[in-house]
Amino acid sequence: MLLLDQALKRLVRKGTLTVTESSGKTRVYGTATEGWPDLGLRLMDAKVPGAIARDPSLGFAEAYMDGRARIEGGDIMDFVGFIRRNNPWERGGDLDNPGPLKKVLERIAFLIDQRNQRVASKRNVAHHYDIGNDLYELFLDPLRQYSCAYWPEGVTTLEAAQEAKIAHIAAKLDLRPGQRVLDIGCGWGGLAMTIHRMTGASVHGVTLSEEQISYAKAWAAREGVADKVTFSLTDYRDVEGRFDRIVSVGMFEHVGVPNYRTFFRTCHDLLADDGVMLLHTIGRAGPPTGTDGFTRKYIFPGGYIPSMSEMLQGIEPNKLMVSDVEVLRRHYALTLREWYRRCIANEARIVELYDARFYRMWLFYLAGAATAFEHGDLVNFQFQIVRDRDALPLTRDYIGTTEAQLMKGYAQGNVVPLGKAGRAG
Repeated sequence: MLLLDQALKRLVRKGTLTVTESSGKTRVYGTATEGWPDLGLRLMDAKVPGAIARDPSLGFAEAYMDGRARIEGGDIMDFVGFIRRNNPWERGGDLDNPGPLKKVLERIAFLIDQRNQRVASKRNVAHHYDIGNDLYELFLDPLRQYSCAYWPEGVTTLEAAQEAKIAHIAAKLDLRPGQRVLDIGCGWGGLAMTIHRMTGASVHGVTLSEEQISYAKAWAAREGVADKVTFSLTDYRDVEGRFDRIVSVGMFEHVGVPNYRTFFRTCHDLLADDGVMLLHTIGRAGPPTGTDGFTRKYIFPGGYIPSMSEMLQGIEPNKLMVSDVEVLRRHYALTLREWYRRCIANEARIVELYDARFYRMWLFYLAGAATAFEHGDLVNFQFQIVRDRDALPLTRDYIGTTEAQLMKGYAQGNVVPLGKAGRAG
């Protein structure tokens, strides 16, 4: 308990946290402050403090999952947000920065995980995405967008925010009639289907998830667009042909740092000379760091959140030009909190599908992610990339204009065929 006691004295300053040990002894940390909560943490056995002190992320997560650490006066979102809010990244807080010894161990794990060879890539994808479509049906929007939504002023629902995200991406792609789009990491097909509906472009999506590809193909067939929106169970390294546009949303986190140059070289070779690529990924505002133990073990084995500098090191050697970068800051926090709310509402069904331990694991994952975007160094990057510097207009004005046209047309059920510079054509 000594190590945990010292850590909590450092981490908790505003608001109070009352820790009740298994012996019944209580310790209070922090100071009651207006606007800050007063929470409790009950430790159910004597081994929990040591597990948390040795590996705060994994140790606390597993104790919470097993019911050996219980939150009082709030829920897991309240608790994780409370700790992170007390230690914001902008003011020097860095809960994900391990000590010297743990850095060495995590570096070794990082090097092993990041090889992400073909067999490992498929296995890692299956670990998260092939656990059954029923779970995702409970908290995702109808377009099955398992990625950061876009929340412009006035948008208040997850459904509208995900539609706005796709219109935002389609506008940046500056699509034109008859163009062919490659969707790398297509998920359940919602992005590909909606880009086709919005613009009339043909889209081919690839993923390594068997559950996703089966769902996507059935969706395209059901909508009668299987000749225009196609899907295949294909590694991005094995895609053939040339495409006018490439889009990738929420897939780059699984590529692996040693493969960044290969990824962008492949995109260069697949992209037409005057083509445009839009890459949307979770990223770090800070310098490179390893993936925490909980996420690596339970959520995204082989996954890694890149810094902007790491991405640029992969882009620059491949004769690709970054034409625009947008940093989405709190957008994913809003998205994750809505997913969390929907999972809470569907607790009984999730426990029925899996068990109570899985349910608590899933909530911990969503809470940790949401609060990392609110108080940590996580953001979303949207990189617009070209091979030819003249492939796009000289200013960004066309993006907003096109986006508005696409959203209006989509709401009315119309395709908006776009011409050069995003003008309706």
